Amino acid sequence: MKKTIIFGLGALLVIAAAIWWYIHSTSSKFNFTSPLLEVTQKPLEKYSFENLRTAQIKSSEIKLEKILAEEESYTSHLFSYQVDGLPAGQAGKKVTGQINIPKAKAPKDGYPTILMIRGFIDPATYKTGDGTRKAAAVFAQNGFITIAPDMLGYGESDPPDSNTITARVIRPYEVLVLLNSLSRLPTTDYRNLGLWAHSNGGQIALSILEITGKDIPTTLWAPVSKPFPYSILYYTDEYEDYGKAIRKVIANFETDYDADKYSIHGYYDWIQAPIQIHQGTADDAIPLEWTNDLVKALKEKDKQVTYYTYPGTDHDMRPAWNNVIQRDIAFFKKHL
Repeated sequence: MKKTIIFGLGALLVIAAAIWWYIHSTSSKFNFTSPLLEVTQKPLEKYSFENLRTAQIKSSEIKLEKILAEEESYTSHLFSYQVDGLPAGQAGKKVTGQINIPKAKAPKDGYPTILMIRGFIDPATYKTGDGTRKAAAVFAQNGFITIAPDMLGYGESDPPDSNTITARVIRPYEVLVLLNSLSRLPTTDYRNLGLWAHSNGGQIALSILEITGKDIPTTLWAPVSKPFPYSILYYTDEYEDYGKAIRKVIANFETDYDADKYSIHGYYDWIQAPIQIHQGTADDAIPLEWTNDLVKALKEKDKQVTYYTYPGTDHDMRPAWNNVIQRDIAFFKKHL
């Protein structure tokens, strides 16, 4: 009996070895990967903060399209750049904006540069420079190049994605492409860079600081700072349908994606830049409590934050505007 068992086991080993040899000698003829096991990246996953942090983002040529205005101390140009790497099936798109270049002789390494990101403005009424024009003029008069993108769907830029949330998710990516392209712009000291942002632009600026982890001195005026997508839903009572359509789009997005991966609130640890924040107590767009909470969260992470509040001041920093802009000039001259 033992001999029979041993013989049987030996035969099984021989058969198993033969099968193993056959499979491996002919494996090139077969595909043993089950389609169910293949991992396919969803279209918007590459725009999550974690993926953008490690992505190789291509730069673009920055073209000066035409002169918008000749001022005593600077010239305003319409500029454009190309954003590639958009969701599958979309060709690269043109983004325009306004750049102010001082007329004074440039420093050896170029002019220090401030990238400016405005808040929300109705695309139907928007014109290039709206939301940044006044502050940009003062910065340019003080020797800074200012560059303010219109964003897709604004000015002379190409249209945005037809999906509202997709268009929102790629906003930081649009700015990252421009940021990486500054080295290709003559007279710009792209290593001596600051960020200025207002309202919704403040959320984009915080996203940039987190994703890049770079020491980019930043000033924020009444920034939107609540987590995504609440930062959108908060304002839906202003819509004709009270946000019914956008809630459906957001629900569809959250079926496939983790919204926290596209939100600033989970990545404050990544910020390595000094930040100056301004908030009016009479702001009817950004509750004072939001900015108080943001400052508290940043300080709890030991981030370098200077915070100013202005009694009776609205969302556009009136009537404290002159005081605010002078503090920003001092801030940028200190850090740039």
